[in-house]
Amino acid sequence: MIGEAAGGLDGVDAGVILAETRRNLYDGLREAELALAPIMAARALVEREPNYSRASARLLMDKLRREVLTGLAGHPDEATAQEMEGRYAETFASAVHAGIAAGRIDPELARFDLARLGAALKPERDMAFDYLGLQTLVDRYFLHVGGTRIELPQIFFMRVAMGLAVREIDRETKALAFYDLLSSFHFMASTPTLFNAGTCHPQLSSCFLTTVADDLGGIFKAVKDNALLAKFSGGLGNDWTPVRGLGAHIHGTNGESQGVVPFLKVANDTAIAVNQGGKRKGAVCAYLETWHVDIEEFLDLRKNTGDDSPDETPDLHDLYGPAFKAAYEGYEAKAARGEMTVWRTVRAVDLWRRMLSMLFETGHPWITFKDPCNIRSPQGHVGVVHSSNLCTEITLNTSADEVAVCNLGSVNLAAHVTPEGLDMGRLAETVTTAMRMLDNVVDINFYTIPEARRSNLKHRPVGLGLMGFADALDAQRILYASETAVRFADESMEAISWHAISASVDLAAERRRYPSFEGSLWSRGILPIDSMELLADTRAGGIDVDRAARLDWEGLRERVRTTGMRNSNTMAIAPTATISNICGVSQSIEPTFQNLYVKSNMSGDFTVVNAALVHDLKARGLWDEVMASDLKSYDGAFGEIDRVPDDLKALYATAFEIDATWLIEAAARRQKWIDPAQSLNLYIARPSGRALDALYRLAWERGLKTTYYLRARAATSVEKSTLKGTDGRLNAVAATAAEAAPAACYLDDPTCEACQ
Repeated sequence: MIGEAAGGLDGVDAGVILAETRRNLYDGLREAELALAPIMAARALVEREPNYSRASARLLMDKLRREVLTGLAGHPDEATAQEMEGRYAETFASAVHAGIAAGRIDPELARFDLARLGAALKPERDMAFDYLGLQTLVDRYFLHVGGTRIELPQIFFMRVAMGLAVREIDRETKALAFYDLLSSFHFMASTPTLFNAGTCHPQLSSCFLTTVADDLGGIFKAVKDNALLAKFSGGLGNDWTPVRGLGAHIHGTNGESQGVVPFLKVANDTAIAVNQGGKRKGAVCAYLETWHVDIEEFLDLRKNTGDDSPDETPDLHDLYGPAFKAAYEGYEAKAARGEMTVWRTVRAVDLWRRMLSMLFETGHPWITFKDPCNIRSPQGHVGVVHSSNLCTEITLNTSADEVAVCNLGSVNLAAHVTPEGLDMGRLAETVTTAMRMLDNVVDINFYTIPEARRSNLKHRPVGLGLMGFADALDAQRILYASETAVRFADESMEAISWHAISASVDLAAERRRYPSFEGSLWSRGILPIDSMELLADTRAGGIDVDRAARLDWEGLRERVRTTGMRNSNTMAIAPTATISNICGVSQSIEPTFQNLYVKSNMSGDFTVVNAALVHDLKARGLWDEVMASDLKSYDGAFGEIDRVPDDLKALYATAFEIDATWLIEAAARRQKWIDPAQSLNLYIARPSGRALDALYRLAWERGLKTTYYLRARAATSVEKSTLKGTDGRLNAVAATAAEAAPAACYLDDPTCEACQ
């Protein structure tokens, strides 16, 4: 099997894997350990040659095939990758029936034409995985019965596709289209969809947004709802602003409120307790508006030192823009006259500085700008955006009787570019099919609370995002820190936006428009690009963002007005924490984190090497053990390695080598096309109060709706090591964290994968 794993992979030597395997054998080795030995041997060679990751994945596939075939057959069985071409269809049908018998798969899937679907499986796509992607699927995504897995990759993708097509009229045809999109890595559904599609509990949505009511029953209902929503893989965003602050009068007991903070601790403990079946821990975030009297205590929570009122200003929660300004100034005057019970005065600049201090120390808070979120919201006619979600890309209305739901998936942008640019034809096909899949989620979804079902069916929001942005730039030889990259961010997001909106119009023509369409910005012919002007009109200086457009927006605008939309919201760029690993591409819109580092998740630690960089270094005769050692010494960056040419240093600049203003400029170009928001991490090598102030002011000035983590240079480093260990091999890469390192979802926190 080792020879097959090495076949066709440049730089991979089967003899080296075999020698490394033998070196690690010892007397008394168990059979299970023997099966792992060649996988671990190939994995140990990844930092020498990135293609050993592909070889490791193929060896893991050998082990997985034996497990699945033996479990389904009831006796020892195995097959090579080539032999599986003739056995995949039979194995697929057996897996479906075994899953149904075990209560893991929806019996409805047996009513599909399994022979037709099985014959369409593409075994060769099993060879497309890197080790990290396949190991992640094996550990947490593939269904198992009694501890034995019953799914191979193509069976898994077809099961998900069938689950998403189960209510289609021509469901075999649609399942085949969905399968082709998933298994080719052109698009990937979110983690909850991959976990649960086609199962007996198809909770397919990624995140849920709630507003917590200002009474004890409402607070603990919110905590209970959190538990129910998290049970089947939902991430949570709670709006706590309505809850009265510390010292506020409680009429029922004639006592004083203890404020928001004690209840946040209860909510946090509940999230930890609900571990989503062992697949990942529950995750929840809390939002509080800056005028709330508890805001300073709230900010202190991330320092672990936090142990003040909305009931007197109830209208502020639902106000934004000029109306909020007028009401807030009215309350200031009222407090000055002594007509309010609980209040205190804080200089806005002091509060701003405190927020920046928290960002510097902890990477939090995630800042959400309420005016852009609401002024540009297509759904302002039926509610208010009070918060974002766990990863800051969703900006939907919430209220006492509506829980907003995020239905997510991401286009792999790297699969839609050539050295010459964006493949518009392929992108149009991908987006059209992906939007149908996401719309199906709304109807198929298993809702654990009625408020979520009511909201999702009324508004039908979906969030089509993207991943592989940095890889797409690399394929075109575009520097991340360049005007060309900003322009590509603009043009690629415009294309996704146009096709996503067009697909939603087509779905409306086929399936009817969403129920709350009338009165929305859509119904008035105001598309996301148009709503930029609504926001600009509220600011004296407008918004300095290029509004250039290249596609037929006027024609699409007329279609939206006359036909309507199937979905109230269509796009949201999530972090793609896990699905990008499955596809083997860079995460979301992130710059390259490091060119050589360790990725940690619930499946373990994985050495990650920038394969494109290694290819370029090899072409110039520069890739060797010394270069790998130097990369580790300089935290996966080229900047201080003299023998690397300047053009490669610029092309492969890492996140902390790039001025963060480039990230904001690119995000601003995307934001003009997006109806909700995008998950935007910011990186800064040498943070200071002045630098942070300028960075976040720029985000506001450019009209961004949200920001995610701030990551400072000290947050991550690669173990400094010598060239070789005593055994002659390169030392393994190890990750370390500084004392005040902020935990970022997509890298440092191996359990936070709630969005994707």
